[in-house]
Amino acid sequence: MKTLKLLNKKYLSIIFLLAIYSNLNAEDKPVDIWNVDKEQKIENLGENSNTNQISEKPESTSNLSIYEMQSQKDIDTIKLEENLDKKKIKIIGLYDPQNFGLDINMWTNSNGDQLRNIFSKLNNIKLSKDASDIMNISMLVNAHVPSKNISEKEFMKFRADWLIRNSDFKLLEEYLIQNQAFNIHPGLTKHLVNFHLAEANVEKACEIFSKNQEAIKDNYLSKFNIYCLIIKNKNEEAQLILDLKKETGFKDEYFEKKIALLIGFENKIDENVSEKSILDFHLAHITNPNFIFEPDDKTKKIIWQYLSSANLLSSLKEIDSSEIDKISVLEKAVNNKNYPEKDLLELYKRFQFNINQLLNAQNIYKNLPKIEARALIYQKILLESEQVTKLKLLKILKELFTKDNLNDAFDVELKNFLKDINPTEIPANLTSFYYTNIEIKSGSKKTIKFNNDVMHQSKLINYFNGDFSKSKIEKDLVNYLKKIKKNKKYFFSKKDIILIESLRSDGIKIPKKYDELYTIDQNEIPTDIQVMINNNEKGLALLRIVEVIGQDNLERIDDDTLYFIISTLNQLNINRIRNNILLKVLPLKV
Repeated sequence: MKTLKLLNKKYLSIIFLLAIYSNLNAEDKPVDIWNVDKEQKIENLGENSNTNQISEKPESTSNLSIYEMQSQKDIDTIKLEENLDKKKIKIIGLYDPQNFGLDINMWTNSNGDQLRNIFSKLNNIKLSKDASDIMNISMLVNAHVPSKNISEKEFMKFRADWLIRNSDFKLLEEYLIQNQAFNIHPGLTKHLVNFHLAEANVEKACEIFSKNQEAIKDNYLSKFNIYCLIIKNKNEEAQLILDLKKETGFKDEYFEKKIALLIGFENKIDENVSEKSILDFHLAHITNPNFIFEPDDKTKKIIWQYLSSANLLSSLKEIDSSEIDKISVLEKAVNNKNYPEKDLLELYKRFQFNINQLLNAQNIYKNLPKIEARALIYQKILLESEQVTKLKLLKILKELFTKDNLNDAFDVELKNFLKDINPTEIPANLTSFYYTNIEIKSGSKKTIKFNNDVMHQSKLINYFNGDFSKSKIEKDLVNYLKKIKKNKKYFFSKKDIILIESLRSDGIKIPKKYDELYTIDQNEIPTDIQVMINNNEKGLALLRIVEVIGQDNLERIDDDTLYFIISTLNQLNINRIRNNILLKVLPLKV
């Protein structure tokens, strides 16, 4: 330890001199926050360009490792934190607002009370992919945060909560790195590194720290970084950072013992296992060659994930059908998607039933304990060849799982069974069950088939894909309307009106003589959304659209709802999002 102290003093002296020198020679360089499109220059943003100088990049450090940089940064933590406080980032995100018809002031006029209300509603909705895509745009566009009755910190938390809930880890990582938002969003960073560690991918979990350019403030992330230094054979730097943290009051006896074992300062294995965090649990595993852990009902989901990924779960071959408690724990793990469904069903096959029980399973299961009942019905399903009877049994088994709050424990395998059932042979009383649980293939693979007899299915829709110029679409549209006017039988659908009004919104000139072909109900837009339009509250209006779409796919939304969604986007000139929606809902797809 004496050697260590001398080494630490030596490091401190060298790094202190380096810090002074770098402070004298450093140059401030603004970061281009509009770097989604790498080729777009900041000058193209016009008068808004001055608002984009939000942070500073350090000079090139190609000759230094990120871990050496980290050591240096931790010495001057106080000064650096003061600088960070002075440089409050107002604009961070991923997308250039101009690419979506938005702007950096899209939240400026929004009231915090309304934002809290709508975020509260959205948190209770399992959003569809279509709704999630729009949510991502609204939350990740580079824009000033709202300031009316809401703090910057609170709004940023709304953004972080959405990213965590959405769990698009590639998007989340891109957001953190591009904006150097590790200290702004420590919760997001924890969510990311914990996810990779739970997948037993230590290398990927540690990779994020090599892309960080600031001193880490959060204690948990700092501990994670110290561990990552050690597995990179940077023991001295790891110990130096740990010593510096301890001098500022940091204390974590459990963590320090595990680190001492990893570095080699301690030889006696510490068998204590902490489930306080996935990092603590991982350290217990990695420092004990004889590590054994039996999960139970109270084991956190993330620990289950780690056990599964690290192959630490007991083999099913070691579990007997009489060990009901263990099977119950496994059922809950399967329900939480921490254990494969097929493995649980294999375990059900080990239960012993006589011929009478199997023949009369639909009656006998009612008098059995719940786990045995599920096992009996599952075995009967495997023996049954008649489709309708098998479908009835599948429904019973699904209900047995649902009754014990294990609805997701029989989901994937249920879909596999249903694939083999002919839908034309399903009786009316079972159709709802079948179509609720069968996996319906996404329509994304369908191709567009033009139908020029119907306006919204005609080649006119190519305009929204950027294939037509304004002059060409004006000519083609007039020709089409001329043809319709002669056809007295043609009925203008709501989707036809949506197409025309969207073109008109883009400045496409339509002769007034064709206005008589259709009528518009101006009262179709909800009052609150119209107020948002009048106040130019683009961000809040997008959130309301997300709420309206909810868990539905755009193709399933009724025409009246679709009309006011498109009308809202037209009035706010949010054309790219509008075009994407129109290309999904207007064409005939086969």
